[in-house]
Amino acid sequence: MITLKSGFVSLIGRPNVGKSTLLNSIIGKKVAITSNKPQTTRNIIEGIYNDDDIQIVFVDTPGIHKPKYKLGKYLNKQAYYSIDDVDIIVFIIDGSEKLGKGDLYIIDKLKEVKKTVILVINKIDKLKKEEILLKISEYKDLYPFNEIIPLSAFKKDNINTLINVLTKYLPDNIKYFDDEIYTNKQIEFLIAEIVREKVFNLTEEEVPHSVTCVVEQIKKEKNNYSINVAIIVDRDSLKKIIIGKQGNMIKEIGIESRKDLEQLLENKVYLELFVKTIKNWRDKEKYLQEFGFKDFLE
Repeated sequence: MITLKSGFVSLIGRPNVGKSTLLNSIIGKKVAITSNKPQTTRNIIEGIYNDDDIQIVFVDTPGIHKPKYKLGKYLNKQAYYSIDDVDIIVFIIDGSEKLGKGDLYIIDKLKEVKKTVILVINKIDKLKKEEILLKISEYKDLYPFNEIIPLSAFKKDNINTLINVLTKYLPDNIKYFDDEIYTNKQIEFLIAEIVREKVFNLTEEEVPHSVTCVVEQIKKEKNNYSINVAIIVDRDSLKKIIIGKQGNMIKEIGIESRKDLEQLLENKVYLELFVKTIKNWRDKEKYLQEFGFKDFLE
């Protein structure tokens, strides 16, 4: 008789090390948005991996960083909470970057918890074999990791090795979710995040961190969805950038969003986007609560 093994696994690391890309590669579906810009993830996102005798609930966290706004403090609080509330911690580093203060800060935090900790050296597709070995040697002297796994989340190299290693340490034999469930997030959240991802990827550096997206209306018809999404910015100059010359930018954001939404919803999508300015929303508790950042606000 096959015994089910299950447990909760937190993905932690500095911003932009590939946590969300790794989660999507493991689950085989888009549950977290990705971008080459840091601090993309703003919520604890659970992705559920199911196999015949395994269920792993992955928790993708915001990147741990030095906060400038209330929103940043909230993001760090989420990440720290996920460290305390899981069975296994996967600490992800960008193997193509030098060891930095941010990595050392997280290692210090790890010393405060008694958990199974696995180090993932991501982006090995950018490294030579000798460089990977040097990274392993550098990090194993900093903390007694239970395992060290080099992989490429983007190219899906060595993902199965990570799953096999995690399975060894899973403590439970309870099925927490039905087999067909692959994320704990509501459809409205996934829709808003897809639009936010397109804003991230199509606009310049100064825009993304001032942006959030909120689904204001979703209607299911026979064979299609009608969806309205508000793109929230904190100043009018950003509103102009997102709308673009003669509305070209917002049109492109809509086209790219719709492709992903039709794949997600498996139906035709009519999408309407509009931009709202709410000054300093990242520092105002009222708006942080309204936009879904309420669980960890003080």
